[in-house]
Amino acid sequence: MSSPQDPSVEPESQGVRSESAAMFPVLTAIATALAALVAPLVVGLSAAQALTLLGIPDPGPLTTYGLPAVRAVADLAAAVAVGSLLFAAFLTPPQRNGLLDVGGYRALRRAGIAALGWAGAAAVLVPLTLSDTTGQPVRSTLRPDRVWHAIAQVEVAGSWRTTAFMALALAIGCRLALRWGWTPVLFGYAVLCLMPVALTGHSSSGGAHDVATNSLILHLVAVSLWVGGLLSVLAYAVRGGEHTGLAARRFSLVAAGAFAVVALSGVVNAWVRVPGSELFTTTYGRLVIAKTAALCALGVIGFLQRRIAVPALRKNPRDRAALIRYAGVEALVFAATVGLAVGLGRTPPPDLRRVPTPAEVELGYDLAGPPTVARLLFDWRFDLIFGTLSLVLAVLYLAGVRRLRSRGDAWPAGRTVAWLCGCAVLLIATSSGVGRYAPAMFSVHMAQHMLLSMLAPILFALGGPVLLALRALPPAGRDAPPGPREWVLAAVHNPVSRFMTQPVVATAFFVVGFYALYLGGIFDSVVDSHGAHLLMNLHFLVSGYLFYWVVLGIDPKPRQVQSMTKVGMVFGSLPFHAFFGVALMSMTTVLGASFYRSIGLGWNTDLLGDQRTGGSLAWASGEIPLVLVMLALLIQWSRSDDRMAKRMDRAAERDHDADLAAHNAMFAELARRDRGTRP
Repeated sequence: MSSPQDPSVEPESQGVRSESAAMFPVLTAIATALAALVAPLVVGLSAAQALTLLGIPDPGPLTTYGLPAVRAVADLAAAVAVGSLLFAAFLTPPQRNGLLDVGGYRALRRAGIAALGWAGAAAVLVPLTLSDTTGQPVRSTLRPDRVWHAIAQVEVAGSWRTTAFMALALAIGCRLALRWGWTPVLFGYAVLCLMPVALTGHSSSGGAHDVATNSLILHLVAVSLWVGGLLSVLAYAVRGGEHTGLAARRFSLVAAGAFAVVALSGVVNAWVRVPGSELFTTTYGRLVIAKTAALCALGVIGFLQRRIAVPALRKNPRDRAALIRYAGVEALVFAATVGLAVGLGRTPPPDLRRVPTPAEVELGYDLAGPPTVARLLFDWRFDLIFGTLSLVLAVLYLAGVRRLRSRGDAWPAGRTVAWLCGCAVLLIATSSGVGRYAPAMFSVHMAQHMLLSMLAPILFALGGPVLLALRALPPAGRDAPPGPREWVLAAVHNPVSRFMTQPVVATAFFVVGFYALYLGGIFDSVVDSHGAHLLMNLHFLVSGYLFYWVVLGIDPKPRQVQSMTKVGMVFGSLPFHAFFGVALMSMTTVLGASFYRSIGLGWNTDLLGDQRTGGSLAWASGEIPLVLVMLALLIQWSRSDDRMAKRMDRAAERDHDADLAAHNAMFAELARRDRGTRP
C-alpha cells in the first residue's frame, strides 16, 4: 500500500522525499550491524573472566562472540516491534472509519517484520545459550536427542524458546490486523513478549535479584519504547507523513518518560550489582560508566530534539530536516548502546564472587527474624513495579483533580480520599514488611493477597478514575486526531470490556482464580518464581478491580447492571471465599513445601500451621468487602433517590405541577364516575 501523492508538493520535493525514504532501510541496517559489532567487542574484554568465575569450559568463539551479536539483533528487533506498535496505536491517528491510515499500516507491517526477526534471533539463541551454559561447542547442542531435554534444564534457553513462539504469534497478529482497535492489544502483547527474558539472566540471580529483576523489566520496556518509537517516527518523517508534527510531539513525551525510567532503573540495577568503590576497578564497573555516558549523550540529543526539531515542526509541518538529522544520530548512538548493554549483561558482576545465603538465593534478600507487628509495618523494601505504580497512580489522579478545580469544576473529596487510600494499600501490601515477608511465608502471602484483591480494588473503584479522566482530559475536537480522552472511551466500550463486565464473567474471573491458583496446583509449581509472584499480584488487582467496577458502578461501563444484580454478585461470591478459606485450613499437605524449606528460616518450621493461619485470614477477610460494598451501595442508592427527587421538583417548577394536577384530575374523574354509577 502506498500513499497518494500530495499535489501541493513540488516534484522535486517528491524526489527528495523518495530518496530520504530509501535511506531509512540503510540506516536500519547500519544500526543493526553496529549493535551486533559492539556487543561481541565488549564481551571480548570480559569473556575469559566470565568463564573463570562461572567455572565452565570455553564453548568456542562461535558461542562466545556469536551469542552477544545475535542477542543484540534480537534486542533491536524487539525494540522495533514494540516501538512500531506504539506508533501505530498512539502516535499517529487512524482513519475515521477505524481503519489504519498509511503511516499506521506501514508501522504495523514493520512491526510484523521485526517480530519475525525477533523470533528467528530468539530461536538461534536457544542452542547458543545451551552451548554457553554447558561449555560445549554449539554443534553438539543441536542434536535432537539432547536439545529438548537440555532446554528444560536451562532456564535462559527456555525463556528464549518461549520468546521465539510468542514473537512468531505477534508477527502473525500484525499481519492479520487492519483496524486501529487491534493495535493497542498487539502493543500490550509485544511488551509482554519482553518478559520471559527480562525475568531471567544475571539480574535474576544472586543477592538483591528481586530489585535487579524489577529494575530490568522497567529498563527493557522503557528502552524498547524509546528506541523503537524513535525509529518509527524517523521512518514516518522521511516518508513525509501528514501527522509528523503530532507524532513527534507525542513521542517527545514518551521519550522524556522513558529517559527518566531508563536512568533510574539503570542506577538501581548498577547499585545492587557493583559497589561504588569498584566502579573504576572492575570491568563491570567500567562498562556501567560507559553505558551511563552513552545515556547522557542520548539525553543531550533528545533535549536538542525537543528544543529545535519539535518547535520547527510546529512552525512549519514540512520542516523535517532537524528531526531527521537528530533522530538519525540518536538511532546510531542507541544501536551502539544496545550492543554495550548486551556486553554488560554478559559480564559477571562483582557480587557473584560472594556466596549468597539460601534466603538471598531464593528471595534476593535476608529476613531479620519472624514477622512481628513492627517488622510488618516498618521493615520496608520498596517494590519497583507495584510501589512505583502506586505513586504514579496517586500523582496522576491528583493532577486530574487539580485540573478540574483549576477550571472551577467540583470533584467529590470522598472519591479522592478513597483513591489515595487504595494507592496506600497497594504500596503497603507490596513494599512494607508485608511485601517483604510475603514470598517467604504463606500466611503473609495470603494477607497480601487479601489486601490486593479485596481492599485495594474497592477503594480504587470508589475513586472513579475513568470518570475523572473523561472530565479532566480535553476532547480532541470534531476533525482533530483522537487523543487520550478518545482512547479511554475506546477502552471502556470495546468488545472485550463488554464481555468482561458481564456479571457472571466478572464474578467467575474474581472467584475462580482463587481455586485455580491454590487448589489447582499452580501455586505449588511457581512459588519459587519472582515473575509468577508479579503475575499473581497483577491478577489479584485486575480481577478485584473488574469485579468491584461492575458492582459499585461509579465509573461509566459498557453495560448497565441492576442494583439487585450487584447485591447478588457480592452475596454470591461470599460463600466461595468462605469455602476457599475452610479448604485451606482443612488441607493436610503444605503448598510450596520444598520452596519454603529451602529458604532455611529456622523460625518458620510449622509450615502446615502457617498455611492454616493463611486460610483463616482468607476466611475472615470476606467480611471486610461485604461491609464496605454494602455501605457504598446504600450511599449510592440514597444519593440516587435524592437526585431523582430533585429532578422531579425541578420538573414540577417548570410545568407548575402538571403531573400532580393530572394525577389528581384522574382520581377526581374516577370518584365522579363512581358516584354516578352508585344506586
